[in-house]
Amino acid sequence: MKTYEMLYVLDAALSDEAKESFVQKFETIVNDNGGKVVSTDKWGVKKLAYPISYKTDGYYVVMTFEAEGSVVKELDRVAGLSVEVLRRIITVK
Repeated sequence: MKTYEMLYVLDAALSDEAKESFVQKFETIVNDNGGKVVSTDKWGVKKLAYPISYKTDGYYVVMTFEAEGSVVKELDRVAGLSVEVLRRIITVK
C-alpha cells in the first residue's frame, strides 16, 4: 500500500453538518476498501484563487491515507459526482 494525500475543496456555503458528512464519507470509503486514514486536517474556509462556479470561498480539507490504487479511483469518482466538491486532487505522498 502507498501513502496518498487528497486535498479537496467543498462549497463554503454548506452547513457544518454537511461538511462533516463529506469528511466522514471520504474516510469511510478508504476504511471500507481496506485502506487506513492516517490523518484528516481541516483547514477551514479560505479565499479561492479564482471563482469556481461563481463561488469565491471554499472549505479546504487534506486527508492523508494508505491504500491501494483502486481506492484512489473510487475516491476520485465519488468526489467527481458530488457538486458540493469544487475541486480535488489526489497525490502520492
